[in-house]
Amino acid sequence: MLMHSRLWRVLHAFAWLVSLSVPLHAQTIDDGIMLGKHDLQTGTVYSHESWDEYWEGAVRRANGNIGRVTTQTNAWTANYGLTNVLNVIATVPYVRTRASQGVLHGIGGFQDITIGAKYNFLEKTSTSYGSLRAMAVVSAGIPLTDYNPELPPLSIGSGSTRVSWRGTVNFQSNPGWFLNYSTAYTWRSQTELDRPYYYTDDQFVMSSQVDMPNAFDHVASAGYMRRRLMTAVSLSQQRTLGGGDIRRQDMPFVSNRMNFFKVGAMVMAPVPKLRDLSFQFAAGQTIHGRNVGQGTTFTTGLLYRFNGGPTQ
Repeated sequence: MLMHSRLWRVLHAFAWLVSLSVPLHAQTIDDGIMLGKHDLQTGTVYSHESWDEYWEGAVRRANGNIGRVTTQTNAWTANYGLTNVLNVIATVPYVRTRASQGVLHGIGGFQDITIGAKYNFLEKTSTSYGSLRAMAVVSAGIPLTDYNPELPPLSIGSGSTRVSWRGTVNFQSNPGWFLNYSTAYTWRSQTELDRPYYYTDDQFVMSSQVDMPNAFDHVASAGYMRRRLMTAVSLSQQRTLGGGDIRRQDMPFVSNRMNFFKVGAMVMAPVPKLRDLSFQFAAGQTIHGRNVGQGTTFTTGLLYRFNGGPTQ
């Protein structure tokens, strides 16, 4: 029962891209693939997440006052290759939430714009084994609207500005198998409440400003990638550096600790007879957590690539 869905959607919003005439290219903030110079990838990704049980601290439970919580996200994404080693990425999500029971009403609106820059600072290629890449990423998330962050699990975001530093290592073998590992540290600014006091982590605070805990996340994936097909499985984990637990029989709070471990899988393929257009499907399941819902997520995406320069 928490606003974990915003972070999960970032992990699930894979922006894969296929071309029928050139080698496959896909790019997200945490993968190990780069777009070529002046190439543009853009499109939309839809995500559907739902859960009816959550972890209240370390205890898993259900809550009949809210029933099943569903979060739907339509995200526009764009990736552009400034050079062959420097890409910029932007994502704008529109989020809708609802609960199947109780008196809480769902919320809809634009959430946070995320802008990132990915720099490929190391690339080693072997004719016998494949290629190894190492990348550094800096990204920032800024709320687009004045939404209310104080109604979890139906809030659409935390209302906090985020800055992340990420490192990624990717190995792509000559036969097509790949391994990818990415880790990031995220700093979060204070968030503002519509009241001058709050109670959390056994403390009463006379202020409208809430300190938000920073977080580490890790994503590991493995799969097969060729010209017209990509499949992958992934493991993802987040650990919040601070924050209190949801109190027994109480509502969650915006600065609660939000830890989770999740497994996922995806498949990506070109749309027949439509050059440079791709369709992607992904699914994920939270298998362990703290102050988060035990959610199941399905994601679909449709994206197009404009080739602005020579093929990599």
